[in-house]
Amino acid sequence: MVLAATGTGYPLLDLIWTMLVFFGLVLWFWLLFVIFGDLFGRHDVSGWAKAAWTVFLILLPFIGILVYLIAQGRGMGERRRAEAAAARAGFESDVQSIAAKGGGGTGPADQIATAKRLLDEGDITADEYEAVKRKALG
Repeated sequence: MVLAATGTGYPLLDLIWTMLVFFGLVLWFWLLFVIFGDLFGRHDVSGWAKAAWTVFLILLPFIGILVYLIAQGRGMGERRRAEAAAARAGFESDVQSIAAKGGGGTGPADQIATAKRLLDEGDITADEYEAVKRKALG
């Protein structure tokens, strides 16, 4: 690697140190975004408390991040877990409703077609056909 050569004036250890500092900066900004996202997504904290945390995180950033993670770390995890569970439940509900309406054979059009076939074959009466049709159309 050209930058790592000793003749260029940028030794390998300086390169590694620069990469570690860059990684630390990225990690710190990521933690800051996660904390602000958690803080402003909470409904159990007042506006004044959010403002106080924001000022604390801006004025003393490293100490503020550590204090927030220590004080609110377990709550952050529980809130993220609850959000993930709600998103998963919503997704599963959507998939089930789409599957029920789609090609599964249980949609209103399929129910009416089946009832019409049974009516034409004489297995149900016209009143039963109308009842199935009303129920399918909701």
